[in-house]
Amino acid sequence: MKGLTMEVMIGIAAGSGMFSIWLLIWYLCRARKEKERIVGLTDYLEKVNTGQEGVLLTTGEDAVSRLQDEIYKTVTELYQTREAALKARQSLAENMDNIAHQIKTPITSLSLSVQMMSEAPSSEHLKEIRKQISRLTYLEESLLLLSRIDAGILFFNKKEVDVFTVLTLAADNLQELFKKADVSVQIPELGEMLILADMDWTMEAVMNLMKNCMEHTPPGGSVFCSYEENPLYVQIRIWDSGTGFAKEDIPHLFERFYRGKNAKAGSIGIGLSLAKAIVERQNGTIAAENSADKGACFIIRFYRH
Repeated sequence: MKGLTMEVMIGIAAGSGMFSIWLLIWYLCRARKEKERIVGLTDYLEKVNTGQEGVLLTTGEDAVSRLQDEIYKTVTELYQTREAALKARQSLAENMDNIAHQIKTPITSLSLSVQMMSEAPSSEHLKEIRKQISRLTYLEESLLLLSRIDAGILFFNKKEVDVFTVLTLAADNLQELFKKADVSVQIPELGEMLILADMDWTMEAVMNLMKNCMEHTPPGGSVFCSYEENPLYVQIRIWDSGTGFAKEDIPHLFERFYRGKNAKAGSIGIGLSLAKAIVERQNGTIAAENSADKGACFIIRFYRH
């Protein structure tokens, strides 16, 4: 019995020794792998800090893998933030360049008119001065409005308003311009159709679209409006009897300071971008296309939810 007990004890001791050796080897291997992964993480972060690209591969569900995943997500978000900041800076630079260009033209015209007025006073020179001052005022007001929309500090007093009322009031505000251009406005009364919007700002957006259509409609032509609804949205269409948009202009029409192929002389190229900003801030979308009759057409949708 004693010999058997001794053998058992030796076996147990040998087994414990083998287990300890295996455990030590496993620990050393794991420590080595974790060290390699930490070195990999360090190398990855060093590359990120020097502007290089790196890739981290998730290898499991352990603590190091979760840390690796969080580092990768954080770095990805930082990349996206940096890209957004670079785009914003580039956009700001482009806008400043466009603003400088837009201001330069009326200032040059004003300087010339003032010089000519000093040499030979004329009602025509005075008329030109007033025109350029009006242009500068419109540019200033539009840019301030866009900056407020971009900053999210423009308050929209959204209430249920009738589409026909919005269209009619917008057309009334442009009555003198339409009369001068010899262009009529056709707004059918299709019954009450409500949208949740700010009456004044929505009118401002619609007026910009109507004015754009009017400027590209020959004398004797018309600007047309229609509206309809479904469970998802209320849709407003505004189109004209002109020649329509140049195909290459359509993707860029709502960009700030973009002047299309058939833009009116003296156009600033800010009215459509302003209309787009106003509509989108009120859960809406705006698009442009050529109608079946070849005229320019704007489509506004105000979504219910």
